[in-house]
Parts: sequence; structure tokens; C-alpha cells
Amino acid sequence: MQTPQLFIGIDVHKKSWSVSIRTDLFEHKTFNMPSEPDKLITYVNQHFKDYPVECCYEASCCGFIPYRKLAQAGWKVKVLNPSDIPQSAKNKDQKNDKMDCRNLAKQLQSGHLTGIHVPDEQREQLRSLFRQKNNLTKVMRKLKSQIKAELLYYGIKFPSQFENANWTKEMTTWIQDLEWKYITGHTSLQSKLRHLAFVRQEWLTINKDLRQYVTACFNDDYQLLMTIPGVGPVIAIGILSELGDIRRFSKFDQLSSYVGLIPSVYSTGETVQIRGLTYRTKSLVRSYLIESAWVSVRRDPTMQAYYRTHTGKQPNKIIIKVAHKLLRRMWHVIKTEDGYKTCLNDSAAEPG
Repeated sequence: MQTPQLFIGIDVHKKSWSVSIRTDLFEHKTFNMPSEPDKLITYVNQHFKDYPVECCYEASCCGFIPYRKLAQAGWKVKVLNPSDIPQSAKNKDQKNDKMDCRNLAKQLQSGHLTGIHVPDEQREQLRSLFRQKNNLTKVMRKLKSQIKAELLYYGIKFPSQFENANWTKEMTTWIQDLEWKYITGHTSLQSKLRHLAFVRQEWLTINKDLRQYVTACFNDDYQLLMTIPGVGPVIAIGILSELGDIRRFSKFDQLSSYVGLIPSVYSTGETVQIRGLTYRTKSLVRSYLIESAWVSVRRDPTMQAYYRTHTGKQPNKIIIKVAHKLLRRMWHVIKTEDGYKTCLNDSAAEPG
């Protein structure tokens, strides 16, 4: 006799949920309810007591709160990447919340759904702080560009010592001391400079907070990553924040795919096309890894030798290979808990 079981598909929104409930034998009910996990748990306990429950919902702005509350009730919960959910042509043409949650329940029962990794709350909130720091970096870049654009617009040229990418204190002082014909031009520029100073102070504070927290809570992994040439505090904190504990990847190919350092391939019959890097990526991690790869090539003789073996190819393609190799080093030192300085031979340090 087949074991009774319950499958629940949830279309999650800010104020309401669309819920479809199926047993192992038939469809029970599809309904709307407030976005309160406790009410759904109470309903299931009243009508399906002692049933094993599996449920799923699409990743959304509501985060992992539904996952954690439903999992506390003993349910098996999956959070899904929306693009990974099989859809029929009819579902795409006649899309609504009722059809979406019913499709989720059917696909869950058939075993066609694979959930994404759900970080623990500590890692999740560390990731939020790291992303806030990255947001502030973007704001600073934008403000600097606006200041330079305004000076260019009014025909004010920078002295030769400031004609570079660096933004020094001397350069800020020179901009502050500029004389304007009208007070409005002066006020406009001073406003941007004050905004830049405020954002920079916030950026410095968050940088300090990140380092203190990571060294207090994840110091062993942090120090292991720092032994790798080309990996500094920013990269190490980014890996620990965005990827979490990479020990969960049993194979390096899984980690490489998760980060997005694999090609996008289209193959049919005798036609095989390599379409560059996959669009499925942890974009922030991948960009930091590529920046770190350039530093590694300058500092590590082994990476320099590896780079030279691909001489003749486009540099932007070679550096992807270097970033892939750098990620393998990170995975290896974390898995073995042995710093890179004790693994100078790449054949030993990078198995497989």
C-alpha cells in the first residue's frame, strides 16, 4: 500500500499566498490565504494529521522566512529558482497565480524540482552586509564620475598630477578650493563632495565591521583563503559571504558551475557552439574572482607560467582560466584545511 503523502505548491507574494495541496492520490484544494505560514501549518494539521509534507515555492523578495518557518514544522521545503521550473506552453500563455501553484504541486509530486541552497541566517546576514558595502562602492564611483563630468562641462581641467584613476586627498582639496563666478556652481559641487565624503565614511565603517566579524566568526577559513597569492581581505570576505561554506560542494565542478565559471554550450547534431560564460552565475563573486586573478598573475610565479602557456589567446579569455584555477585553490585549501603555502606544487595542491 502506498504511503499517504502531501505535496504543497505555494505562489508567494508580499500580502497573500496562492496554495495548491495534493495528496499522493488526488488534488485536494487550491486557495488563497494571507502570507502567514502558521495558518497554513494549522490547516494542514487539522485536515492531514500525520501526513509527511513536502512543499515548495519560488525564490522571491520574501526571502527564506517561509522556508524556515515551514521547515520548523517538520516539512520538507524547497526554494526554487523560477527559471528551473518546467512550464507548459499553456501555462506560459495563460499565466495566473492559481495555475502557477498547481503546477508547482504537480512538479513537486513528480520529483522534477531541485531546490536552491538556503544559507543559514548568520551567513545570509553577513552576505547582506557585504552587498551593502558593494552598493556603497557603486555610489562612490557614480559620485566621482558626476564631479568629473561637472568640471568637464564647465571647462575646468585637472592638473597633470591628478590625471589618473586615483582619487587622493590632495585632489579633493584642489576641487574644494576651486573659485566659481557664481555661488550656485560652488554650492552644487560642494554638495556632491559632502555626499561623497559621507558615503566614503560609511564604506570605511562597513569594511572595518566586515573584517572584525569575519575574523571573529570565520577566522580559520578566512586565514586559509588569505594564504593564496592574489586573495586579499576583500576577496576572502566575499567568498565567505556569497558562497558560504564551500565544503558542501563534494566536487569542484559543482562549485565552478555555481559560481558561473563554465561555458554556455549549444549542441545539436553535428553543431556545437560555445557561447562564452554561462548567464547562470553568482555575478558578484565571478567579477571579484576575475579581478583577483589579475593580481595572482602578477604575484604568483606558478600563475604566471600558467598564463604564458596560453600566450596568443585573447587576454580576457586567458584570465577566465586563471580565475577558474584560483577558485580551485580556494576550494582545495578549505576542503583540506591546509594553507596554500604548504602546497607549493600545483599537482598536489589542485587534484583533478
